[in-house]
Formats: sequence, structure tokens, C-alpha cells
Amino acid sequence: MFKIVFFTGFIFTLLFAGWFYLTPSGYQYRYMLADSIITTQHREWAKYIIGEKALRERVALYVKQFNDMGEERDEHTIKPTTDGSGEVTPEKLTSVEEVSGEGYHGYLLTVRDPKKIRLVVPNKRGRGEKITSMVKRTGAIAGVNAGGFADPNWKGNGFKPIGLVISQGKIYYNGLGGKKSVQIVGIDKNGKMLAGNYSISELMDLGISEAVSFSPRIIVNGKGLIKNRAQGWGVAPRTVMAQKEDGTILFLLIDGRQPGYSIGATLYDAQQILLEHGAVIAANLDGGSSTVLVDEQGQIVNKPSSSAGERYLPTGFLVFDNPESVDVPNIWAGMKPSEIDAGKW
Repeated sequence: MFKIVFFTGFIFTLLFAGWFYLTPSGYQYRYMLADSIITTQHREWAKYIIGEKALRERVALYVKQFNDMGEERDEHTIKPTTDGSGEVTPEKLTSVEEVSGEGYHGYLLTVRDPKKIRLVVPNKRGRGEKITSMVKRTGAIAGVNAGGFADPNWKGNGFKPIGLVISQGKIYYNGLGGKKSVQIVGIDKNGKMLAGNYSISELMDLGISEAVSFSPRIIVNGKGLIKNRAQGWGVAPRTVMAQKEDGTILFLLIDGRQPGYSIGATLYDAQQILLEHGAVIAANLDGGSSTVLVDEQGQIVNKPSSSAGERYLPTGFLVFDNPESVDVPNIWAGMKPSEIDAGKW
């Protein structure tokens, strides 16, 4: 009996290895699996699936691809929905709906007035702040995670952002170093979403109001930039921001890394969901274990993947009934990026 089981297992292993390494479908699955690992804190493990050289080449390929995806200039304009008299049709400011597909489950937060969104940052130096805390502290009616941050060994304190942080038209943090431009995701003073590669001077000329650095942009001028799931940077939890032609902002949050509930989505999956909901521009925000959607009671709506619970983050996009009354002090004022220890709690 043991010999039969052993022999059966051996044959199965050989067949699986042959499919995994020698067939086109196995190749596609192998690289999607590697991409999913690359998005986690164990990126180096992907070398056991595709090899160390292929891992380096894969990461470099995505860096170039993401940069190229941010180059086309966005030309969308906002055309608010009216009731025929020229007056903007009044609607409930926010709503949340569940979304699901093959292997993933998540939520879509709709914000019908983009000018009601503010970028909020922590209120204490030295570490980031949970989005639940930001929402409760400021009286917001909803909040999601925003930009990325330096995260040594995936144990960072959430206080050192990557790239730019702009709130209420002012630069709160500049980590560009010698770079002249960076990919940003944000909103200008007229409520138009901006995403793509911009210099600081370009952003100021465009009247930027709220923004963080992140990539890639996945929809521009109404068209998706990712051709298929194989180019979707693996399966993972996602946070994506988008805008419809009428100005409505969409925040898509997909849970992941939880078998039986939601494994996660590719960026192609996110792109297709948002195109189906009328997005004309969309860009990736920080995802993974940072992905979180918080309601006006300060309760988490989704199921974050972090085993340590909700993460401390440097930025959050929050929605307010009266955003003009919200005070967001610059916690990084007078500090240089080099002075911030991203791993010290």
C-alpha cells in the first residue's frame, strides 16, 4: 500500500513539475505566483520559483513598465451630472458596495463630491497613525489608506513617506532627493483627479490640492493600460483610486491573503472593475497589509490582511462633510527625510 501511495505521489509530482516548468500555462501561473510573492515582505522567496536572475529582471521590468504607464498626459475633464436646469443633482455624499470576482472580495467606496476629500497625516511625530484613529480624531465620514512609506523588514513605524505628501495645496513632505519628477495620485483644487508622472512645479501650476506618491496609473483618458491578468503584478490586497467623468471619486479596496475569503486581485482585475463603473482615470495606492476602509463610526469595513492588525500609516484620504473646517498640521515641518528613522518606534 505504501509503495502504491509513494509511486502515485511521485508520478503526480513529475507531472506537476512538467506542467509548472515546461508548459505555457504553467509558465503563466508560475510568474503570476512569483509576482504575488514579490508584493509581500518575502520578495526574495520568488527566486525559488523563477530564479534569482529572473527575479531581478522581473522587478526591473515592473519599475520600467510602471514609469511608462505614468507618462501619457491625462486630458479628462469633469462634467457634473445636472437635473437639466444646470444645477448639480444632489445625492448622498458617500456609499459603499461590495465587489467580488474569481478569488477576491472587496469594497467600492463612492464619493460623489471630490472636493470633500482631504489628505490627512499623523498628529504626532515619530510614527504613523491608524486610519481608524484619523477618522475618529478628525470627525471624517470615511477614510482609506493612501501613500507608501519606508518599511524596513516590513516593520516600519509608518512615519517616513515615499516621495511627496501634499495637503491643502502645500508640500508637507519632500522625499524626492535629486529626482525632478515623481508619480503622484491626488486631486486638484477643482476636484479633478491627477495621476501620473509630474514635477513639483507642474503640480503647483495645475493647482494640486491633495496628493501622495504611488504607482502605477492603470487607467488614463478612459482606457485601461494593463492588457491582461498576466501583466497585473500578481494577486494581492489592493487599494486603488479612480474618478468618473462626472467627478465622482471611487476608492476600490480588495482584501487578500485570506484563503476561503479572498486571496486578492491583480491590477488588471482592479482596472476592469473600475472601467465597468465608469472610471476615466485610476491609479494604484499602497496596498497589501495597508489596505483599509473605515466608516464614519471609525470601524473597519474590510478585512485587512496584516496579522498584527491595522497598520500605522503616514497618510490617508478622508472624506468630510465640511473639509474647510479640518485642520491638518504639518507633522514633518522642519524635518529632513534623512533625520527620520523609519524603523524606530
